[in-house]
Amino acid sequence: MNANIQAAVDRWLNDPGITEADKTEIRQLITAGDEKELADRFYRELEFGTGGLRAVIGAGINRMNVYTVGAATQGLANYIAQQGEAARKAGVAIAYDCRRKSDVFARRAAEVLAGNGITAYLFEKLRPTPELSFAVRHLRCTAGIVITASHNPPAYNGYKVYWSDGVGIVPPQDGAIIAEVRKVGGFANVRAMAYQEALDRGLIKLIGREVDEAFLNEVQKSCLVPDICRKQGQRLKIVYTSLHGTGGQLIPEALRRRGFQHMIEVAEQATPDGEFPTVKSPNPEEPEALTLAVELAARENADVVIGSDPDADRIGIAVKLPPGASSDRGGAGQQAAYELLTGNQTGALLTWYVCEQLTRAGQFPRNGAVLTTIVSGDLAKEIARAYGAEVIEVLTGFKWIGAKVGEFEAQGAPGEPSKKYLFGFEESYGYMPATYVRDKDAVTSAAFVADLAALAAEQGRTLYEILEDLYRKYGFFKEGAKSLELPGVEGAARIKAIMEALRKDPPKTVAGIAVETLADLQTGEIRDARTGAPAGRYDLPASNVLLLKLADGSKIIARPSGTEPKIKFYFLVHEPAENLSEAKARATAKLEAIKADILERTKA
Repeated sequence: MNANIQAAVDRWLNDPGITEADKTEIRQLITAGDEKELADRFYRELEFGTGGLRAVIGAGINRMNVYTVGAATQGLANYIAQQGEAARKAGVAIAYDCRRKSDVFARRAAEVLAGNGITAYLFEKLRPTPELSFAVRHLRCTAGIVITASHNPPAYNGYKVYWSDGVGIVPPQDGAIIAEVRKVGGFANVRAMAYQEALDRGLIKLIGREVDEAFLNEVQKSCLVPDICRKQGQRLKIVYTSLHGTGGQLIPEALRRRGFQHMIEVAEQATPDGEFPTVKSPNPEEPEALTLAVELAARENADVVIGSDPDADRIGIAVKLPPGASSDRGGAGQQAAYELLTGNQTGALLTWYVCEQLTRAGQFPRNGAVLTTIVSGDLAKEIARAYGAEVIEVLTGFKWIGAKVGEFEAQGAPGEPSKKYLFGFEESYGYMPATYVRDKDAVTSAAFVADLAALAAEQGRTLYEILEDLYRKYGFFKEGAKSLELPGVEGAARIKAIMEALRKDPPKTVAGIAVETLADLQTGEIRDARTGAPAGRYDLPASNVLLLKLADGSKIIARPSGTEPKIKFYFLVHEPAENLSEAKARATAKLEAIKADILERTKA
């Protein structure tokens, strides 16, 4: 066994703060001679990525357990203490989802905060992640913690930290916090107070319905077409599934308050369950995740399907097809009556909805801005610019969108930000319709999708028909993605080698199309792919991302995941849409050819 890994294993086994049961789990791997599993558990400590900590649950320093959660919280507590007494007194809000041990990890975080004299505002039971972002600001906390692994498989859990602005932590705070975590040393150095004692002393305060009400009131006020919602809500049918997650705590109620009287929940998926027994993956990006919801919609002749992921920060939707239309993404049997939209398509629809309604109301601001990421689709960007909004692209990870809102406020006068936030989204099914949440928000997004469905019904159209009209006006945009999962030490080395190869020797052509520029966000440089000459810069924080632009406007983006052992590729193509069906066929063929070429180059 590698000497560094052996030393980490020995420290675990000799740490007096670790229970015998958790040492036994490691001793069993040693007895079995499973060096690969031991290496994966001990080759590194968990670090904050785009979503904080995320890993498989189990014993080891590269796993989610009460020790890594405790150490992370001790590091956070140390960092908060450095900010002064006011920061300590303001406390930390804590939420958690339905996953294995989420409640245990949330309680452990609260106990460690209490042990450091910091008040923990712990939700009484599971709640959506966006409500945590809201609660941090509503309660004027210094920070927030949410225990979730979002849409990952059941074996995973995670730990995400927010700062006082309700935004997931960004540099330099994330680096400073993890530095404090590393200074903690052995897990026995984590200070914690027993749960009941902390409750009795007021260092753990349980929160619940009062915060729910404040949040739901903001969701209700965000509606742009309240009269239409009340009118069309009397007949519009909406099928909703929480995919066994937290969304059922608030989303159905939020829509009913909006005026939607026919909310039909998927009963088999309504009960929170961290095993996610009815789906292969609780990820609304995967068409299979919404199978039961779409089947129910077909039986009920529903207008729209909405599904949220386990922590209810992302949604997937399916829209009813008009007679004679065929689904672009396919489906069997009853599902063929519905189109499952991509994150980019939903983002484009919501961008149009917000811009169109503000324009019609005479409220479109002169300094309006739509925020999105460098890997997100271009249709929404074209729509926003057509209405006169500035489009600002940020790095992948919704924290960058939330942080920009704070920048606008800091750069402007009180109550007058330098830019007026209109809408923000990312391709991976995350949307932020309003700024009372500074993160992707499935609760408000579900309400906005329902609002848009009501508006379409008022106009005698469907959401699908609105999307088709946008394609005819702006051209057909199609996107695809591919993730290569490469776990462990060997996988990390392979990911590094793929990125280095693309940097040092980028392809001259992809699928027969010339590569024009290569942007390296590690340095910010954009270079001509043929000559190597400078061709511009990205003004973004350094990130291990490469972006190739082809001569026809297509884009290819490569980046290692910040939270999972994966390298992700994004493919974006565009075709003029004088004939929409032909444009779809051309774009699909082009995208598949580009994807096949790139994946061939990544083979070992």
